[in-house]
Amino acid sequence: TTLDITGGAPEMNAVFRQLVVSAKSMHKHVIDRCNLTILEAPGYQDLAEFLANQQVEIIASLPCYLEENVDRQRGDRVFQRSIFALQKLNTLGYGRPDHPELKLSLVYNPQGLSLPPRQDKLEVDYKRELNARYGIEFNQLYTITNLPISRFLDDLLKRGKYEEYMQKLLGAFNPGTIAGLMCRTMISVDYEGYLYDCDFNQMLEMKLGHSQPYNLLSLTEADLKNLKTRLIQTGNHCYGCTAGAGSSCGGAIT
Repeated sequence: TTLDITGGAPEMNAVFRQLVVSAKSMHKHVIDRCNLTILEAPGYQDLAEFLANQQVEIIASLPCYLEENVDRQRGDRVFQRSIFALQKLNTLGYGRPDHPELKLSLVYNPQGLSLPPRQDKLEVDYKRELNARYGIEFNQLYTITNLPISRFLDDLLKRGKYEEYMQKLLGAFNPGTIAGLMCRTMISVDYEGYLYDCDFNQMLEMKLGHSQPYNLLSLTEADLKNLKTRLIQTGNHCYGCTAGAGSSCGGAIT
């Protein structure tokens, strides 16, 4: 029912717009996980209008509502360009109550070794501060835990903090999150068509099918049947999704 497009900046892929239009023609709900600054980049000035015309839901990362915190984490002027992009999206109707078809959500990731605070309380703070400071509206805030993979894992290892962070995740394990994990209702597909249980398994190259990986371009009826009853591949990184209130592509679970 849903095509959720993600990446560093998925909009830069040459077939991004074709993919969106094709999915919408099949009456699928389309989500673009946007880094916001792409909307201000040369050559992409019409991207926001395209997304609005196609009624694509936008989920965008904004790690804080304070400029100094965002720029320290993401680089100089990232916050300012993100604010300009959000204001542009609001002008088009995104995040506004009179345009429910144009949903705009923001994503918060904690800094350092912390787990996210309560999603509902932080959302109130985000909405108050962004509206008061910049007149920005949005629909929902998602809090997502930093998983010990990729660049965050490298940073933990360099700082000698890996064991400390893993103990924090283990200590915060919440079995109530299991039913709501994204790997139970979604499948991740890479740009070559290979399938994974989730985006994080994709980053770790944990393909479905192991030595005979499943590929979207060659799935058989038997493959589809097997996929429905498969065992989800897990690893230490999965404790990130099950810590505290949980973490999924839709934010907190409990």
